[in-house]
Amino acid sequence: MAVNSVIRDLVRPAVESMGLVLWGVELLPQGKRALLRIYIDSESGVTVDDCANVSRQVSGILDVEDPISAEYVLEVSSPGMQRPLFELSQYDAYIGAELAVKLNVPFEGRRKFTGQLVGIEGDEVVLKVDDEEYLLPFDTIHKANLVFRD
Repeated sequence: MAVNSVIRDLVRPAVESMGLVLWGVELLPQGKRALLRIYIDSESGVTVDDCANVSRQVSGILDVEDPISAEYVLEVSSPGMQRPLFELSQYDAYIGAELAVKLNVPFEGRRKFTGQLVGIEGDEVVLKVDDEEYLLPFDTIHKANLVFRD
């Protein structure tokens, strides 16, 4: 099981007990330290106090459970306007939106796609780029974000 999944399973109950949604978890290596970014959300938005409260709760849980072997910095944030998507189930709410997708491996010679999310077919994300539809296997997606334009 990946470290992100372990962390997600450890902190989800605490986040949900505060009336918030655990949107996603990223563990990003940054030299000698890692950055652990936890995204939280709620229908009424996320406040600075929400982030601080989650940070305190999550810090305690991670100190006890110790799922990360390296030194890390914890950051708690809302997903923001360019919301990252972590789980296949999150894509449904954004059908019709523009997404930027980066893949782990090339698909038809490319790793980066930006286009309109058309839908989900099984475990594939359907993205329309320049009048062509691509069925991108979810397990090959490294990162996907909503594209926000002014």
